[in-house]
Amino acid sequence: MNLFPGASINTAAITTDKVELPVLNNRALELWVLRLDKIHPVISGNKWFKLKYHLLEAQQRAAKGLLTYGGAFSNHIIALACAARDLGWKSAGIIRGERPAVLSHTLKAAMDYGMQLEFISRDAYRNNSLPGAGSGVEDSYPGYYIVPEGGSGPNGIRGSREILELAEKDRFTHILCAIGTATMYQGLLSSVSAGQQLIGVPVIKGGEKLPFSDIQAGYHFGGYARKNAALTTFMNQFYEQTNIPTDFVYTGKLLFATLDMVEKGYFSPGSRLLVIHSGGLQGNRSLPEGTLRF
Repeated sequence: MNLFPGASINTAAITTDKVELPVLNNRALELWVLRLDKIHPVISGNKWFKLKYHLLEAQQRAAKGLLTYGGAFSNHIIALACAARDLGWKSAGIIRGERPAVLSHTLKAAMDYGMQLEFISRDAYRNNSLPGAGSGVEDSYPGYYIVPEGGSGPNGIRGSREILELAEKDRFTHILCAIGTATMYQGLLSSVSAGQQLIGVPVIKGGEKLPFSDIQAGYHFGGYARKNAALTTFMNQFYEQTNIPTDFVYTGKLLFATLDMVEKGYFSPGSRLLVIHSGGLQGNRSLPEGTLRF
């Protein structure tokens, strides 16, 4: 399904790239990366899969626009803003936290795509960020289709189920993905084959409390969109070794976790790992110049 004129979403561009590193060879392991980041420069990675059925429903309802929620570094916010522009819709984003003196690159770009931003306190966001929670924000946008934070909900899960159709999934013993809202994880969970292990790496604090069996917490580097020198050094080294770019919010943490698990002997010899690259590379533009060497 392609909602956009001109076929701007290019799933044919997705590749499955093999990672060659001594640590993998030493343990008789194979590691591959499903490059969802290649489908679009902005509506990239899992964001497209989580949005597509929301967008289709919005079209079917003849919505006047799209309303959603997110933080200052949300890939979902910018992806939805870009999608709305391409589809000729208005868009609005309810942003967690007070308006900062300097907007993040993500929020600036969302505004450039025509998204109207409204900032609410973190307490109000926690209490009222879900559709129908009674915040009153939705009342200001009559006729808008509400997309939950991160593109979550049944539509987001439905789209995420399709991700593994783009890889020869039965070649792999383990599937690994980052977890934010856990929407993609839930979609993948319903599409993995019997005998495959799906491993989720939360990029937020408290991930160990998620109601799923295969969660590897402890790799959030301080919380959502938090980072330190160890993470950015890893991202630079991984790129130099593999030519695969990562972002500091999701995929950098995911690959760091994966290779740390390899080092610690988590995977049995002969295992074949597939890591889902969920896009989000635009977020790196918020880093100081020179932080990353790609």
